Amino acid sequence: MQFSIRKTLVAVAAMAGLALAASPALAAGGAAHKLKDGGFSFEGPFGTFDQAQLQRGYKVYREVCAACHSMNLMHFRDLGLKGGPFYDEHAENPAQNRFVRAIAAEFQIADIDTETGEAMQRPGIAADKFPSPYPNVTAGAAANGGAYPPDLSVMAKARHGGADYIYSLLTGYNTPPPYLTMTSTQHYNAYMAGDLTPFVPEGAHVPPGGFIAMPNPLAAGQVTYDDGTNASVDQMAKDVSAFIAWASEPHQVERKQAGFGVLIFLFLFAGVTYMSYRRIWAGVAH
Repeated sequence: MQFSIRKTLVAVAAMAGLALAASPALAAGGAAHKLKDGGFSFEGPFGTFDQAQLQRGYKVYREVCAACHSMNLMHFRDLGLKGGPFYDEHAENPAQNRFVRAIAAEFQIADIDTETGEAMQRPGIAADKFPSPYPNVTAGAAANGGAYPPDLSVMAKARHGGADYIYSLLTGYNTPPPYLTMTSTQHYNAYMAGDLTPFVPEGAHVPPGGFIAMPNPLAAGQVTYDDGTNASVDQMAKDVSAFIAWASEPHQVERKQAGFGVLIFLFLFAGVTYMSYRRIWAGVAH
C-alpha cells in the first residue's frame, strides 16, 4: 500500500516537473496578451449593470453581431427583466413591457400556420427566442469559411476573463508582422490563444496571440447610439461585452444581493448562537 502511494506521488511530481519545464517553451511560442481591463460597473461583489450601456450593447449586437452569431438561450422577454437593458418598473411583467414587445416585433420568426400547416413568417412576440441567423449549423459554417460562429448566449461564462476577454478580443485586431504566414480565412488577433511559432520563419520574433476565423467586426461609427455616445471601436467593444456578460447571467445582480443578505444573516446567526452558548454554559465548569 505504501509502495503504491509512493509510486503515485512520484508520478505526480514527475508530471508537475514536465508541466513546469514545458511552460517556458509555451511562453516562448507566443502567448496571448494579458487581457485588458474594461472597468465594467458590474464587476465585484457590489457591482451593478449600467442600463444605458446595456442598451447600447444590445444595439451593437443587433446591428453587427446578430448577422453571424446566435443567442439561442435568450428570449425577447429577458430584455425586460429587472436590471436588464429595457427594464420598465411600470410594466406588469417583462412580457408586457412595451419596449420588449416593440423590439420583438422587429423580427420575423419562422412558424407554422395553424390552419394550413404550411411554413410561414410572423412578427416576433416577447415569448420568442432570438432567431438564429442561419437555418442550421452546416449552413452557418458554409457561410463562414467552414467555421460556425459560436452562440453568444453564455459566451462570457464560457471564456476565462468573461467580459474582459470579449472586450480584449474585439479590440485586439492588430496589423500582423509581414513575415507571418496566413491564409485568407485567418485573422491575427493579439488576444486570441494560440501558438504562432509554426507560421513564422526560424529565428524570427513570434508575436503574441493567434489566429481567429472572424474578421474584425467593428469600425468607428458603425452604429449610431440613441443617447449620442461616440461610437468608437473601443466604446462599442465595451458596450457589447457588457451586454453579452448580462445575457450570460441576467440574474447576476440579484444573485449578488441575495448572497450578501445570506452573509448578513449568517453573521447575525453566529452572534446569537455564541451569546446563547455563553448564557447556557455560564455556570457550568468546562
